[in-house]
Amino acid sequence: MSETWTVKRLLEWTTDFLKKQGRESARLDAEILLAAALGCQRIELYTNFETEPPEEKKTLFRDYVKRRAAGEPVAYLVGQKEFYSLAFKVDRSVLIPRPETELLVVEALDWIKKQAGRPESKNGGFRICDMGTGSGAIAVAVAKHAANGRITAVDQCRTALALAAENAKKHQLESRITFLESDLFGQIDEEFDLILSNPPYISRPEYEQLSSEVRDYEPRAALLAGEKGTETIERLLPQAAERLRPGGVIMIEVSPMIADAVAGLFDGETWIDVRIVKDLAGLKRIVGGSRSTITDLKENFDVKV
Repeated sequence: MSETWTVKRLLEWTTDFLKKQGRESARLDAEILLAAALGCQRIELYTNFETEPPEEKKTLFRDYVKRRAAGEPVAYLVGQKEFYSLAFKVDRSVLIPRPETELLVVEALDWIKKQAGRPESKNGGFRICDMGTGSGAIAVAVAKHAANGRITAVDQCRTALALAAENAKKHQLESRITFLESDLFGQIDEEFDLILSNPPYISRPEYEQLSSEVRDYEPRAALLAGEKGTETIERLLPQAAERLRPGGVIMIEVSPMIADAVAGLFDGETWIDVRIVKDLAGLKRIVGGSRSTITDLKENFDVKV
């Protein structure tokens, strides 16, 4: 008698199979992939444990599992990823949004909140730039939670910009975010109060050590900066200095391996109040600085350079 492949049995078998393939989040992967194949929420799997899905749904699920076992990221398989409690459409033209990048959103929103007395908070809102927007995760998350922020999202990849625009529309924020194609600030004329960026910051040696599911699937140009990892940021900082209003701030996500080197790029004549933010794991994750003295900024950053 053939085995009945109920939801429960499919999850059990797939979890065991993916564990044997070295996938650390095997159970979570199995649940996300099965829910996607069935077109339901993960919680619904548990209320239908003894139900056997239709054959076409099982076939789709088996394809997902086969591709996941080969290394393809779950987010690309199902076409979306959660970031800052928001769902974002993703494909292989953009990086998969990561939890550590949420710290950049937290710091940005905290900075905006602390500037409540500035004229910009009353007269049209703060001008914010998300440089290298990718999926638009940072821009959309900030816009969602900062009603007084007007955001320009920039990327040199036209495909990524189209995807980011879809995500803005999905969350009904398209009127608050402008999308521009540009290599850094090359095609940008406006000035900003706050510049946020999660640029390519992986060095070549570090890139070669990345897991195959990152190196083989996510866009190389969005990861690899060059031999040192600081090359893109070296180009970004002088251009950002020309685009920041007096009192403007830049916050950049970095690899902990290059955080100190990036902080050293903020020269004393141009930048002040240079700080490094540590993430919850105690790793140096964000480097930021100001074009002029802002007392409140010191409260946002916890490691003085």
